[in-house]
Amino acid sequence: MKIIGITGGIGAGKSCVLREIEVLDGTFVIEADKLAHTLLSPGHDCYTEVVSCFGKEILSEDQSIDRAVLRKLVMNSSEKLRQLNALVHPAVKKYIVNDIEKKRDLGYKYYVIEAALLIQDGYRNICDEIWYIYADKDLRIDRLLKSRGYSRQTAEEFIKNQPEDEYFIENSDRVIDNSGTPEELRKVILTLVN
Repeated sequence: MKIIGITGGIGAGKSCVLREIEVLDGTFVIEADKLAHTLLSPGHDCYTEVVSCFGKEILSEDQSIDRAVLRKLVMNSSEKLRQLNALVHPAVKKYIVNDIEKKRDLGYKYYVIEAALLIQDGYRNICDEIWYIYADKDLRIDRLLKSRGYSRQTAEEFIKNQPEDEYFIENSDRVIDNSGTPEELRKVILTLVN
């Protein structure tokens, strides 16, 4: 089984790449952000650890974590953000490592991990290849304005707070330019996985 890591900046089109690759036979796709949301739900160890660290004031009436409250808490404190990341990121990685073995036993050909912080969180030692999804800054901003309703200023702030393209390029095995059409993207992906 080949393990592929997908990363890239906001608005680069990682989701488009995932849509193209997940329909291929024998492919399993996992998105780290969605997995983190699951692990932060009641009944998971990560949930218990986060509530223990940040207190019950982050909980909604139904005892789920109020994401808006937690986000506000950590965005105003780099120390609290570091604490949250130190709890969530290892839990996500541990889940993925265990899941890879399960999927290997089931005969999957590809296991695809999508994460914005794939490189920073040390997935290099898990992935056979890391793909950096690239798109020009203006195109990324345009996508964020249309798909997420961000203001230009908000989109630019998000992009500014992420690593430069050079960082991703230096730490990736493949660079996929996602500035073209879906058909062009599909051809590139089919070339890489076949």
